[in-house]
Amino acid sequence: MTALPCVAANRTWSKPCHQEFHMPPLVSSNTVFEPVAGWAKVPHGLWLREATAVAVDSNDNVYVFNRGNQPVLVFDPEGNVIDMWGNDNPVDAVRIIRDPYGNSMQFYDTWFSRPHAITIDHEDNVWLVDDTGHQINKMSKSGEYLMQIGSGEAAEPQSGDMFNKPTDVAISEKTGDIFITDGYGNSRVHRLDKDGNHILSWGTPGTDPGEFNLPHNLALIDDEEVIVCDRESHRVQVFSIDGEFRREWNSHKSVAVEVTGTGDDVRIYVAEQGPTNGSPTRGNANTGNRVAVYDREGNRLTRFGSTTFGIEPDQFLWPHSMAIDSNGNVYVAEVSYVEWGRHQNPHQEMPSLRKWTRAQG
Repeated sequence: MTALPCVAANRTWSKPCHQEFHMPPLVSSNTVFEPVAGWAKVPHGLWLREATAVAVDSNDNVYVFNRGNQPVLVFDPEGNVIDMWGNDNPVDAVRIIRDPYGNSMQFYDTWFSRPHAITIDHEDNVWLVDDTGHQINKMSKSGEYLMQIGSGEAAEPQSGDMFNKPTDVAISEKTGDIFITDGYGNSRVHRLDKDGNHILSWGTPGTDPGEFNLPHNLALIDDEEVIVCDRESHRVQVFSIDGEFRREWNSHKSVAVEVTGTGDDVRIYVAEQGPTNGSPTRGNANTGNRVAVYDREGNRLTRFGSTTFGIEPDQFLWPHSMAIDSNGNVYVAEVSYVEWGRHQNPHQEMPSLRKWTRAQG
């Protein structure tokens, strides 16, 4: 059989389009997502601490960039761990790191300072964003270093120079260009060529169109536009790939974005965080902690997740990253220890990796 291109989760894969590969119908107002309780089967001796970030490869295997004792865990579609890498040290090797919020916290002493984001590109390369390490790492699926961007030293805060606690990375399928949100200590999007050479940057601190108040996550739309989660401005912004502002819409503490489809079939998934711990509105219903799906122009089609935060399968504590497989299943990684588990007495690991499947539509 001739391999035909199949497009899913904004990727084109050379795999046979036959009865074993089912493109899910377009998400509409009739689409219903349901949680899959207990999907991830984490073996004894592994600690996620918090899943932090998630991505899927062309075989629908799920990669989790976490803050536990093995930073990269790979699950098969059934939730079994099939690979792991990122730490050569004994399990009791730890270090104290100051996080972007100024908190001194203990982390496992792994290859990475503080895991923040993961992206798998159209060639199945694995891109890892180390925020307090101020670096972007291009890796093979088995953990070999292919390229490292950034010196590891922090740029001057809000200077616009690369990097000061970068937050996410997206790769153009057409050109291989690299787009990076630089994020906690800058208010900037950088565009680099496939070899890591700087092309241009845009964004300054602020809340007007084209300005950023913590650019946390980004994705490409048809390789023609860049959509950015401007988290602390409670919005997403859409730009040309050259940084020209085009449109925006409101989303409560928008933290993660994924794009599927092309043209009029584009669907944009945006994960929302809720009010922070200590906020007087923490726990109020209908304030984030959900995932919404929009069309290309920002019209909301559906939303899933409980109206309140929590640890039940249909709830979220603190969404942080998202991935969508070829069947339309949605994986959400959370930083639930930072936001909730460390405030408990005693401290405890909370649910941080969720799977939702399409039950209708």
